[in-house]
Amino acid sequence: MNPDFSEWLKLILRWTHVFAGILWVGTTYFFTWLDGRLTEFESKNAADGKTEKNVWLVHSGGFYLIEKQKRPQLMPQVLHWFKWESLITWLSGILLLGLMYYHGGMMVPLEDARMSPHAAMAWSFGLLIAGWAVYDLIWRSPLGKNEYVGITISFALIVGLAWGLCHYFAERAAYMQLGAMFGTIMTANVWMRILPPQRRMVAALKEGRAPDLTEGASAKRRSKHNTFIVQPVVFLMLSNHYPTITYGHHYNWIILSGLVLAGWLVAKIIRRA
Repeated sequence: MNPDFSEWLKLILRWTHVFAGILWVGTTYFFTWLDGRLTEFESKNAADGKTEKNVWLVHSGGFYLIEKQKRPQLMPQVLHWFKWESLITWLSGILLLGLMYYHGGMMVPLEDARMSPHAAMAWSFGLLIAGWAVYDLIWRSPLGKNEYVGITISFALIVGLAWGLCHYFAERAAYMQLGAMFGTIMTANVWMRILPPQRRMVAALKEGRAPDLTEGASAKRRSKHNTFIVQPVVFLMLSNHYPTITYGHHYNWIILSGLVLAGWLVAKIIRRA
């Protein structure tokens, strides 16, 4: 591949990846904040005997009145879905992973590699699929019914995974692999666990039936997960710029595990703001 073309391709993919991620994460956090405020107002108004359930916003010189409807009486002519941002973010990220790490031979260290580059590629791709399967199994099983049990199991698996990745992959590739796994989980959540229930709820409304609100609660739970997962993902994207204190450190897997936990705590604080 022509070196100049390769560099332009990497730049365009990274630009697309970052900007699509900004749109996706921004939208997710905005709706999370909005839902929190509406739920807060509903509880407060119910206690005060009021019926108002709107949120006023001001932005770009305009005023916006937003109302949450669990069972809309009239479907809007145009229903806006927020889904392509996640797919574009994931696709551009996977293409970058393939171009820079698979094609570029960066999955294993140049010296004293514990596996071949081709074996590392196979493990990397398999882990992307297995990561989603294990995560989904945990949170659909009885273990995931208790949030704290699900979090404890998930974090224990992440710690073990961090050690394994940093032990067998090149250090930088290990961090990127975990970020790719988190991103895959987030995108799969959108397309497999958030959008299908929403489509079924819309279909019920169009047929004049009451939507199943448990489906909405299930979709909301996975959206909540994404707001926690994205914090470590952003850190992993930035870690390339600080090798001596992240992936290049002797205790890189411990640092990685700790910062995943720190990212979750930050997300919890932001969600309460």
